[in-house]
Amino acid sequence: MPHSVTPFLLFQGKAEEAINLYTQVIPNSHIVRIEKYGPGDSGPAGKIRRASIVLAGQAVMAIDSPILHKFTFNPAVSFFIECKSEAEIRTLVKTLGEGGPALMPLDNYGFSTLFAWVTDHYGVTWQLNYQA
Repeated sequence: MPHSVTPFLLFQGKAEEAINLYTQVIPNSHIVRIEKYGPGDSGPAGKIRRASIVLAGQAVMAIDSPILHKFTFNPAVSFFIECKSEAEIRTLVKTLGEGGPALMPLDNYGFSTLFAWVTDHYGVTWQLNYQA
């Protein structure tokens, strides 16, 4: 039996920038631990070897891949955030959606008072929901 299941984000050199943004803008979030590559390691010195963070209470891991890949994030897997207020969802849509396409702009789609599906400028997708 697995001990746990943890989302794992693979970045190409922008992990620290991304996790700093996520932990600053998403309530109940923080960095637990960051390990960086050193000189002579398999990845670029100073980049994230392994980071453990918490996003709205959910444990998440992140790294800067030491190997360049032709793949990146896609909308098939996204983070879904239940927002506590209209102000919160509007802030998250603006901040997380900056620099990336809106897959579903903030609106009332019938299944939710306010919903948006945005892609941040790192390629990670976020479904943001507010139910009044």
